[in-house]
Amino acid sequence: MRGGGPATRGGKGPQPTLDKPKREAILDLSKYVNERIRVKFTGGREVTGVLKGFDQLLNLVLDDVPTSRPLGLVVLRGPTITLLSPVDGFEEIANPFLAQEA
Repeated sequence: MRGGGPATRGGKGPQPTLDKPKREAILDLSKYVNERIRVKFTGGREVTGVLKGFDQLLNLVLDDVPTSRPLGLVVLRGPTITLLSPVDGFEEIANPFLAQEA
């Protein structure tokens, strides 16, 4: 008999059912829901807005995003996000690693 029976088809036999623990998100953004946040993307773009929702992949839903045209709610794709920070308590400082001009 070629290929074996149904248990060996595809190189895998019957797999035992294991209860896997639910994967948790890397960041707990629930404390920032309805708070103003700043998001930077690969490529240098940056937006600020009110966080309305998120998922495990760091996809975000922002509202009140100031832009050149009204967009309403905005969905941001998680893989393109490089930095996420709250607006309150955020203070931008000079980059200490840039060469100082004399």
